Amino acid sequence: MAPKIIVSYDGTDNDRDALALGRALADAGASLSLAYVQHHSDAASAEADALLASGAAAIGRPDAARHVVLSGSTGDGLRTLVEREHADVVVFGSEYRTSAGSVRPGTSAERMLEGGPAAVALAPAGLRNGTAEIRTIGLLADDQGPAYATAHALARALGGQVVDAASGPVDLLIVASRPEAPAGRVAVSAATAYAIETARSAVLVVRSDVAVAFTAQGAASTTNTIA
Repeated sequence: MAPKIIVSYDGTDNDRDALALGRALADAGASLSLAYVQHHSDAASAEADALLASGAAAIGRPDAARHVVLSGSTGDGLRTLVEREHADVVVFGSEYRTSAGSVRPGTSAERMLEGGPAAVALAPAGLRNGTAEIRTIGLLADDQGPAYATAHALARALGGQVVDAASGPVDLLIVASRPEAPAGRVAVSAATAYAIETARSAVLVVRSDVAVAFTAQGAASTTNTIA
């Protein structure tokens, strides 16, 4: 089964960066969907769906699934959606006002990085203005565990290569969760947090014992509203 990727999207520039990264990852055979967390029940769901439809069209995937989630907290709403959809990866843009080329998780991303049920991908600010292709994958892991397997599966699917994270500039940095993380959850160590803070590329933090099984084929469709 193709991995499922959910992009957190609200139409801001930084979330357009997330869209660019989501599309690049989906090119490795994953299904791609967009999610918007609506905080008030009286808000117009039709407008939210139109926003998501516009985002999907902007990256050339007009048939991508769209999820409008009703929750007072973006982080809680996304967690509910990820668990319901059994998503493999959730993609975020960097925090507002992050300098171009840098990665800085916002509040919702930080919550997912501490015990979240899916791998977390973080787009650097300004990625939307480039090609967002993934050809060189840096690996930061101590063993041949889930991060290693994810990096090599992605490289095979995209025709890229895996290199040591310290070897030079990369298109994507893949890092492992800390060894004591709960099963199937993401949890960052101090070293991982520093790697994210100093990254000059997109970052993918893999769950403790679950690799993302990128292949060569993907999927798409429909709109779901979750309360």
